[in-house]
Amino acid sequence: MLPIGSAAPDFRLYSTPDQQHSLKDYSGKNLILAFYPADWSPVCGDQVSLYNEMLQLFRKENAAIVGISVDGRWCHQAYMQSRNLHFPLLADFEPKGAVAKAYGAYDEKEGLCERALYVLDAGGIVRWHYLSPPSVNPGADGILNALRKINAKK
Repeated sequence: MLPIGSAAPDFRLYSTPDQQHSLKDYSGKNLILAFYPADWSPVCGDQVSLYNEMLQLFRKENAAIVGISVDGRWCHQAYMQSRNLHFPLLADFEPKGAVAKAYGAYDEKEGLCERALYVLDAGGIVRWHYLSPPSVNPGADGILNALRKINAKK
């Protein structure tokens, strides 16, 4: 994973068939990057549903969240609609896993994103990260603690 204090690599990924997001779109906000293995898997579903429920708490900490997996934009669109998600899921589809690789969050053997979390400050600097086992939902406590730490330094 990227070292704490390093600049986060920029990206531009699709969230729907016609909408893209980049790191620069979130300039001035803290940003949570939630890399996860796959849409439609049970643990991933629990994880993204939890983050959907936590959106108000994230916003209170001047933070936005994006999910990132190697699933395609059409898959993400269907998954977001089925789960009623209110944050974007980004398709690191082609070239497969390029963004996850840049963040050290790609499992070459499985061809999937690892279950990795990053918290970036408003300037795009890595302030916290966590790599969870694939079958474990990492929850949100670490994210909230990292956001509070960032905001306490202001």
